[in-house]
Amino acid sequence: MAKVSNKEMMNRSYVVYFAIALVGVSIIAKVLFIQFVEGSYWREKAENLTTVYRDIDAVRGNIYSDDESMLATSVPIYEVRMDLNADGLTDEAFNDNIDSLAIKLSDLFDDQSPVEWKRQLVAGRQNGDRYHLIKRRVKFHQMKLLRDFPIFDRGKFKGGLIVLQQNRRERPFRMLAARTIGYDREGVTPVGLEGAYRAELAGVSGKRLMQKISGGLWMPINDENEIEPMDGYDIHTTINLNIQDVAENALLDQLKRHDAHHGSVILMEVETGEIKAIANLSKDDDGGYYEYYNYAIGESAEPGSTFKLPSLVVALEDGYIKLNDSIDAGSGSAEFHGETMRDSKDGGHGKISVEEAFAVSSNIGVMRLIEKYYANEPAKFIKGLRRMNLGESIGIEIAGEGAPLIKDPSDKSWSLISYLWTSIGYEVKMTPLQILTFYNAIANDGKMMKPIFVRKITDKSSVIRDIEPKVINDKICSEKTAKQARKLLEAVVQEGTATNLKNANYTIAGKTGTARVAESSAGYGTKITYQASFAGYFPADNPKYSCIVVVNAPNRSVYYASHVAGPIFAEIADKVYATSINIHDELKSTDDFTSLTKIPVSKSGMQKDLNNVFEELNVKVHSSNAENKWVVTQTGSEQVEMGRRNIVENLVPNVKGMSAQDAVYILENAGLKVWLKGSGMIKSQSIIPGANIYRGQEIILELS
Repeated sequence: MAKVSNKEMMNRSYVVYFAIALVGVSIIAKVLFIQFVEGSYWREKAENLTTVYRDIDAVRGNIYSDDESMLATSVPIYEVRMDLNADGLTDEAFNDNIDSLAIKLSDLFDDQSPVEWKRQLVAGRQNGDRYHLIKRRVKFHQMKLLRDFPIFDRGKFKGGLIVLQQNRRERPFRMLAARTIGYDREGVTPVGLEGAYRAELAGVSGKRLMQKISGGLWMPINDENEIEPMDGYDIHTTINLNIQDVAENALLDQLKRHDAHHGSVILMEVETGEIKAIANLSKDDDGGYYEYYNYAIGESAEPGSTFKLPSLVVALEDGYIKLNDSIDAGSGSAEFHGETMRDSKDGGHGKISVEEAFAVSSNIGVMRLIEKYYANEPAKFIKGLRRMNLGESIGIEIAGEGAPLIKDPSDKSWSLISYLWTSIGYEVKMTPLQILTFYNAIANDGKMMKPIFVRKITDKSSVIRDIEPKVINDKICSEKTAKQARKLLEAVVQEGTATNLKNANYTIAGKTGTARVAESSAGYGTKITYQASFAGYFPADNPKYSCIVVVNAPNRSVYYASHVAGPIFAEIADKVYATSINIHDELKSTDDFTSLTKIPVSKSGMQKDLNNVFEELNVKVHSSNAENKWVVTQTGSEQVEMGRRNIVENLVPNVKGMSAQDAVYILENAGLKVWLKGSGMIKSQSIIPGANIYRGQEIILELS
């Protein structure tokens, strides 16, 4: 074997070296080529091969009023797309049917001609569009028609049809109770009942396998979802639609009349704490009014004279005063620890009883009473207020409750006169709902109920959870003290600052409050506005409903509560009294009632029939709602008011106030067996309105 020289060995090494170097350079060149020349192509290719399971939103549950009217619901809205390069969509099938499809699309959406539709679809097929947009915000009935169109009727794989469902939240009554109903939007803090019950309403998301395609769009791979979403539960509120409507309109009228900045109204059922109406309106930059903020729940402010009631309740409960005790309210001006306090009456009230001091809302009278008995132990007075749960948050389910404030001697800002300011509603902060909760307790013999907004949660027809009334404090004071407090409140309307609220049909009890509100932290030496309020209940002799009205910054030189807040209270109370037969005193005879008005008394019933009768009698009729089959009526001094009476399928209707003929017709058509007791209009029914109907079930109607 011939020996290989060193030179030859070197030459061979160089060849191998250069070969390896060449391969390395080639690899680097290829990497650079892929990275910078073909990079975008391969990145797009990789993205197009990406498949993931994406969430499919469940249909959000509905929110209902107390008569099952829908306050909020989710309306399905569809996005329609087309896979113009679907595997099963042949050129023959496309070309044979594209003209017909274009005509159908043009007729359905009425936004472009058949020629334009055809040009758009043909161009999309030539470009290989896999996710071509046909239309956004397609309605349900349009989507159903669209599925039967030429090409689309072949399904996704042969026809390329892709339908994506989205859910849009709608409030059928728009502004009505808008802030209380609230919203739950992505990236925004939830508000109102939508936020409070978001877990129950939201349901459970489903899953759908989707592929990412060019343009960053996600296209579903299959026609069906891999995991179907579970719809959310429905919540049934305590809100009464008709009363809510009256409350908002009454508040709006007064805000406009006095050019006020904002106001709120709450109506509560005394025995249960159910909120039947809650309205909040504030003025915008254009001078209109809308529900921008829930003042009834969130605005914690100095209540003024409505706080005189808890002050006197403390003194009554401690046994220091009686209603007929005498107090010297002076000549209209008095000094307390260097501070001057004045009463609104020129010349003052002189010597008056405790009851009279409260009825005329004498600041000096109340402060002198509290000073007389608590000057040496102001902490006892504050403790008495706290004993009645004042100064505590209620803890309602709706977020945003304003923090209450009642000072005590340990506070840095406490002064010698702080407890006296507190006694007349200053240096103390409470929300309208917190004040109303106290007044409701007085109407309820001292039992303080927690305000509730929801009665039950359901899954279609089955009840998931009943929400029972909840007691905050079984006895904030003795029944004797509560009775004396109610006498004080009746005196305000009968002979005090709210005599304009007296009426012949029923009695109102309550307290006016006109508070000064400083517009800056500098205090009352700066520009001052006023807050007018009225808190009370009705009927005074058998309280069924409590109510508070607060109007902030009236600007028409009229700011006293009796003329600003009082009329709103009266209008709401009139409506509730007229439409709640169960709170009326039984009439001795028809003549007793008809003597009060020139307008004929009408039972509730079918609107068409009632309109015919009133037209024949030339009686003026006003209806706050659109045409309805069944209505409730309220006889006024000049006209008859008509309101909606909803009849919901498979639920027991409310037939109180109707004639026996109409009530039997409605109930028997609903599948119930009816028994009548007595004669006249329907006074009560044995099955509560809103209960589920079981065919053949017996219902007893008691007539007045």
